[in-house]
Amino acid sequence: MFFAGLFAIYFTLRAMAPEQFVAGHDVMNIPFSTINTLILVSSSVTCQFGVAAAERGQRFRENGRLGVIEWFYITFFLGSVFVAGQIFEYATLVSEGYVFNLNPFTSAFYMTTGFHGLHVIGGLFAFLLTIVRMYAVRRMGQREASMAIAVSYYWHFVDVVWVGLFFVIYILPFIS
Repeated sequence: MFFAGLFAIYFTLRAMAPEQFVAGHDVMNIPFSTINTLILVSSSVTCQFGVAAAERGQRFRENGRLGVIEWFYITFFLGSVFVAGQIFEYATLVSEGYVFNLNPFTSAFYMTTGFHGLHVIGGLFAFLLTIVRMYAVRRMGQREASMAIAVSYYWHFVDVVWVGLFFVIYILPFIS
């Protein structure tokens, strides 16, 4: 519901000040954001491979197959690269004068992507907690597998929200 509210704010502000959204969209680095989006989406794939390993009860690499710990480390890395990309994008926009309170576009952009970024960071902490727990147990049980699955649900949700934000912020202006 929180992100639904952010989408509503974005569309309301866009309807009220369309010229500022067009100007704001013109400074967006679409190729960079597309690559950053692909990085985040690929992290959902590695996360799901980790879940499959957790369901097999495989913590570490065995028989040429990575375990949940390795897959979650890869997912953590990809998520961190995504966050670093967002920070780079923010720094670039701020250096060009597109600060948070410049106009409705920048307010909506920073608010929606910033709250999403905070959720990604929360997911990264959840991955670290899960990895630590996997190291702490002697054998993986149902509890550890359930934890991995729960973290994956959250991560996939965060990814789906980003795909929606990416479409609305970066792609939709080309269509409309």
